[in-house]
Amino acid sequence: MRLVWPSRDHLPGYVAALERGWSPDNVRGAEAAHEQLTAIAADPERFVSSLIDPEAKGAPIVLTDGTTVARLPGYQKWIWDGEFCGTVGVRWQPGTEALPPTCLGHIGYSVVPWKRRRGYATAALREALRDFAGKGLRYAEITTAPDNIASRKVIEANGGELVEEFTRPASLGGARELRYRVRLQQGGLGV
Repeated sequence: MRLVWPSRDHLPGYVAALERGWSPDNVRGAEAAHEQLTAIAADPERFVSSLIDPEAKGAPIVLTDGTTVARLPGYQKWIWDGEFCGTVGVRWQPGTEALPPTCLGHIGYSVVPWKRRRGYATAALREALRDFAGKGLRYAEITTAPDNIASRKVIEANGGELVEEFTRPASLGGARELRYRVRLQQGGLGV
């Protein structure tokens, strides 16, 4: 398993996962998957390049309630084992660990159901944390649902410490959520 940059070469696997019912968006689910398939069909190059935006030049983010918020700098990498396995994405505000209330964490990940229980999420998060450590921040925040035991284990295996339980803003579904922090050091994990 390795992380790869989104590319036209790997795009057919991403499309196949979306068509099979997987969505990289755990709040908007099938609606987000449909929007992505439409965007890919309209302009595959533009879609792929939209996933790598470290300067936040892309369009604003549309929330579930229809409001929009400014895009944060960030990028996505794809989990790859010879075929598409999932995604890991990072986002940040330069110079601060603080995130706007509409962004629950610095790092998010998703593995397609047919590739789960292979350690891919744990390895992908580890690699993403190493990369994220170069952003000059003291820690990364990662959130998950309280009943998502697999995700909690992934975060904890990477040094995540539970900080709080909170309720998502209504614009992000209003569900209960756990916030973890992973300490970082320049050049690597602080665990």
